[in-house]
Amino acid sequence: MVIAILFFAGAFIAGKFSIAEFPIPSLTFFRFGIAGLVLFLVLIIQGRNLFIPRKEIPVVFLLSLLGMVGYHLFFFAALKHTSTINTSLIAATNPVFTTIFASIFLKDKINARTILGVSFSFVGVLFLITNGNISVFENMSFNIGDLLMLCAILCFSSYFIILKNVLTRINPFTLTAYVFIFCAIILLPFVIYENPFSYLPNVTSKGWGSLLYMSIFSSVIAYLIQQISVQRIGPVKTSLYINLVPVFSMFLAYFILGEQITYHKIIATIIILTGVFVTIKSKIK
Repeated sequence: MVIAILFFAGAFIAGKFSIAEFPIPSLTFFRFGIAGLVLFLVLIIQGRNLFIPRKEIPVVFLLSLLGMVGYHLFFFAALKHTSTINTSLIAATNPVFTTIFASIFLKDKINARTILGVSFSFVGVLFLITNGNISVFENMSFNIGDLLMLCAILCFSSYFIILKNVLTRINPFTLTAYVFIFCAIILLPFVIYENPFSYLPNVTSKGWGSLLYMSIFSSVIAYLIQQISVQRIGPVKTSLYINLVPVFSMFLAYFILGEQITYHKIIATIIILTGVFVTIKSKIK
């Protein structure tokens, strides 16, 4: 999961380049469409079964709708209506919602160490995105963008919970391929409406390079690792690793974009890592 989170964090850097050259639905379509085709090609080369049971198609379609289409569309829409701080704060609640959903729907027993670890990590994320300045909360106002971001997190937390049961019936490689392809199919009407021929000729090599990075590393490899992680250590521990994304993004932004790292961010990193360590050592699955 640490490797997966590194690739996810890299998508934030790549996204800064690609989002300027692709419309949001089209960017999501090409990212997961390419990733899905790559996975199916690997399945063919390996001689694996390319089909899933017909009765599993509705739940796999639901996974794609929640974890790929729903999350990304709600997330990008939220950014148009609310601040980055508000978005980051709400995103940090993902492990909290996943823990709650796991206890309700999967009957997971949540122990004190798990609660402590999730709380530590959550506080660390808050400290990171506010730079340790508590007064930030005094100036916060909530709007439709915050509601959209909450919908994004609820989609992703639900995705994690459903995913655990599906992985007992479909191997992660095949499941990931179908989730990506279904995502592309769902978004195809939006792409046609946006008329890709109007912007594709103007996409630069930097735009295509960023898209390919997100397709291969942030999608094929990272999501595959994530699904294996849900299968092996459960949705709660897996979701907690997502709180490492802002930490990794911070260091990548420092080396690639030249952004500064303050001592507040270093302290936040220590708190987040402590929370993750405490949780993965607990017995919850």
